[in-house]
Amino acid sequence: MSNQTTVDKLHKLDLELKDMKRDVGILRSFAISIAGKDLEGEYRPEFVHEILRATKEKAVYKFTTPKAFLKDIERA
Repeated sequence: MSNQTTVDKLHKLDLELKDMKRDVGILRSFAISIAGKDLEGEYRPEFVHEILRATKEKAVYKFTTPKAFLKDIERA
C-alpha cells in the first residue's frame, strides 16, 4: 500500500469521524429536547445545558454517608 493511499484512507476516516460527531451532536440535541419535557411542561434549555455541563465537571465533594450529605446540604 502506498503512502498516498494510506493518507487518502486516513482523510476519508477523518471526514467520516467528523460526520459521526455532527450526527451525535444532533442526536444529543434531540435527546435533550425529549428529556427536557415532563408532565408539568418543558424545562428551559439553558437549565438542561447547565446540568449536562455540570455532570462533566469533577466532583468537589465526596459523600460517605447519608448523614454527611444532609449536613453539607444544611450548611449550603
